[in-house]
Amino acid sequence: MKREGQIKVDSENLFPIIKKWLYSDKDIFIREIVANACDAIKKYRSLCQIGEAEDDGAAPMISITLNPKEKTLTVTDNGIGMTEDEVERYIAQVAFSGAKEFLDKYKDKADNDDGIIGHFGLGFYSAYMVSDNVEIETLSYQKNASPVHWESTGSDTYEISEGTKTKKGTSIIMHISEDGKEFLSEYKLREILRKYCHFMPYEIYFDVVKEDADEKDEPKKEVKPINNTAPLWLKAPKDCTTEEYENFYRETFTDMNLPLFWIHLNVDYPFRLKGILYFPKQTDKLQVMPGEIKLYSNQVYIADNIKEVVPEFMMLLKGVIDCPDLPLNVSRSFLQNDGEVEKISKHITKKVADKLTSVFKNERKSFESYWDDISPFIKFGCIKDEKFYDRIKNIILYKTIEGEYRTFEELPKQDDKVYYVSSTEEQGQYIKLFKDNGLSAVILEHNIDAHFVTFLEYKESGTKFVRIDSEVGEALKSDSSDENKDSDNALIELFKKALGKEKVTVLVESLKTKDTPAIITINEYERRMNDISKIYGNMFGEVGPASETLIVNSGSSIIQKLSTLDEDKKELLCKHIYDLALMSQRKLTAEEMEGFMTRSIEVMNLI
Repeated sequence: MKREGQIKVDSENLFPIIKKWLYSDKDIFIREIVANACDAIKKYRSLCQIGEAEDDGAAPMISITLNPKEKTLTVTDNGIGMTEDEVERYIAQVAFSGAKEFLDKYKDKADNDDGIIGHFGLGFYSAYMVSDNVEIETLSYQKNASPVHWESTGSDTYEISEGTKTKKGTSIIMHISEDGKEFLSEYKLREILRKYCHFMPYEIYFDVVKEDADEKDEPKKEVKPINNTAPLWLKAPKDCTTEEYENFYRETFTDMNLPLFWIHLNVDYPFRLKGILYFPKQTDKLQVMPGEIKLYSNQVYIADNIKEVVPEFMMLLKGVIDCPDLPLNVSRSFLQNDGEVEKISKHITKKVADKLTSVFKNERKSFESYWDDISPFIKFGCIKDEKFYDRIKNIILYKTIEGEYRTFEELPKQDDKVYYVSSTEEQGQYIKLFKDNGLSAVILEHNIDAHFVTFLEYKESGTKFVRIDSEVGEALKSDSSDENKDSDNALIELFKKALGKEKVTVLVESLKTKDTPAIITINEYERRMNDISKIYGNMFGEVGPASETLIVNSGSSIIQKLSTLDEDKKELLCKHIYDLALMSQRKLTAEEMEGFMTRSIEVMNLI
């Protein structure tokens, strides 16, 4: 007998709220309906375990059937099912407390509540985001239960009658609306099912009724489930092989580049958390490639890159995290503000730091081979989270110009200064000067290093980082005590007059290297501000070029011969020496290159 009823909710605008506000993406309805099916199976299995239900021996499964011709999408489970009274309570009354009621009733008997996210409450109503009409066919597991049929067009009324189902479980039949017609595409549905349901805990089969099929035709049957019910993160780390980790990475991220290494999270206290974080190989040595961390709750996909759970700097990694204890709101999509979330985030950070430290201590050679790829992630993490830096500061490596990897304590320092190189190509002459004089420097070529050196100076007070072309240290200067201030002043005036550049400071030093007539140094602070401003689009306003200083090497035989030349040749050679010094520091502009070429020809004509 069919009868009508009224959906009992506090708000008169339930469906507009669901469609517009509760879910951020329409396709989430798939996750909600299939997750509810998983919940129903979980409840049935829980009752069987405690003897409240008789196990029928059927393998738990969910089938999803698309019928483009009839414009329907059906999700069927063989779980607990519902009686007419339960349909009234959980569907008609939108009982938000369905899962809580179930747990309260059996909390002293059930081992745990894994998978009990919710009953047919708001999750069910997400179907109306894409449906004009939704039907339910359900049969409870209870003996002598009668099948129930429920139907509503999304208004505040429904019809309930005797159903046709002969096996326990529930079928949700969604009559897809014109607004939701994209979900009648097999390709679209497979894509969504992979996104939301790929790791759900029970086998899911996806069938499609052919467009030209007769009513009696069976849908096309899938041979294999579309999901992986036992993702690798559920296994104990000691039971996982390298091949399994790599295959899982490929399966999850469709990335053919193998990860460098990984961290397997397996926590039972003070909260439950499992997952695998992969350190991907960076293909761009200057830019940090974004990662992807998928968040799950009991194998139900929640979202990617949720910053409340995964610290921002870890977004450079790829991985999966499954945390049943996440305090999700009613739509399962967004995290509630909760102190537990912060604890989870901090614990993940600690586990990553512990793993990095372990690899460094036990496999330093391997750690060094990873370093160039993982250093942007680690440096970004240090800048964003000082506690992370404090945990791993002793394992941060610095690559020297000799190709060696050293910790901060092992670094070559000169008067508490650490010299570094930001481009091995542009600063090649300076590297040669250092090597020729038995000095060393570290290579910091990544974009993030402009920030990192400033951060290090703040954290390691007393140590100054100086780019190799920012000054001429005492170790590069000649030990000769011969000083001729008059001669030096004459050289300074000669170069100033020849160059005619007010913003270029000229100094004279006697360098140990005799074959270099002059080098250019750039003001460290001004250059850093300039570099950072370029990265962030002139965040400090218009920043002019950093100040240049031309260091004329009085120990060079070329410089010493200048005084013997006539005035025209002096000016020409001063400009040419400046050109060469400039080319060793940076690329010349088009105008500067044209002048250099012209003067080069003039110099050759002197032969």
